[in-house]
Amino acid sequence: MALDSLTLVPLYKGSNSNRIRLMAETSKKSASLLKSLVPSKSKLTTIETKRIMSVLDETIHKVKLVSLLSSAASNNEGLEGMLGEDITKAVRENEDLCQLLLDKANYLQEEEMRLHEEEEFEDEGWFRDRLLSIQQQKSHLLPLKQQIKESTKNTLRLLLNNPQAARFLQMQLLDRSAEAQSFIDSLIELRGFLFEKLLTSPMEARDKAQFIQDVTRQNKRNQEVINDLESELAESLKNRDAEVQKENFVIQELKNHLHQVLRFSENSLLRTKHEAEKQQKADVRASQARVAKIRQEIQQLRSQFHNLLMENREAEQALRKVTWETGRKG
Repeated sequence: MALDSLTLVPLYKGSNSNRIRLMAETSKKSASLLKSLVPSKSKLTTIETKRIMSVLDETIHKVKLVSLLSSAASNNEGLEGMLGEDITKAVRENEDLCQLLLDKANYLQEEEMRLHEEEEFEDEGWFRDRLLSIQQQKSHLLPLKQQIKESTKNTLRLLLNNPQAARFLQMQLLDRSAEAQSFIDSLIELRGFLFEKLLTSPMEARDKAQFIQDVTRQNKRNQEVINDLESELAESLKNRDAEVQKENFVIQELKNHLHQVLRFSENSLLRTKHEAEKQQKADVRASQARVAKIRQEIQQLRSQFHNLLMENREAEQALRKVTWETGRKG
């Protein structure tokens, strides 16, 4: 069959498999080099680096505390006894200021949206008056923001002066906003990067930069190899599809031819059967005619035989009579 003779084009070549093996070996070498690029020191040794990390750690700690203030204000009654009166009061005042700012901001945003919907009246006096009023109210938000900053600093100062209250606040299952948590995660990631940077000596930094350049170049070469392999794979698949399509066409042609042969054979068989039946009927009719003719001839011969027999009997009687008369006269 045509399918048995179908040959698929190889999906890779020997040279490409060698390239893949080289890429794997290169990745192993890169992994070993990466291990050697780990900073030789595991602790900070200089005062400057320790101070930098201390400042960053303190910043992260403060951000974590500040991001809990809103949630702490929502659970004010449960935390009041543990945080102390001063901290609880500061947290409440800070939350009130934040809520006031949020309400005013939402109100001004709604007013701006309504003005935007009515901007076709922007030449009207009342429209300009409302726009001016919104701008003035926005300017009044700046002092409120400053109050919130001062309140936050004061609350944070109280918490830092009371480490026990700060630890208790962090131990509570309080929720942070997604934005605050994302900011904290970014700071922690920055700390890890900065810590590694401070542990790395200038020589190690140069080696790491060189390693990154080598990896970049190797990655570029690997990508070129991958692109070549993908191109060859696409071409192989294209050739294979073309071969399959060609073989499918041959198979379809064979099926069509076989169908025609079967149909011709059926027609020929029917025609032969019809002709045989027709010939059989003709032979039967001819045979019946011959039988009838033979019967007729037999009947004629019987009649002739009977006539001859009667004539012979009459002749025999006449002969006997003549013989009898001749004997009588002698």
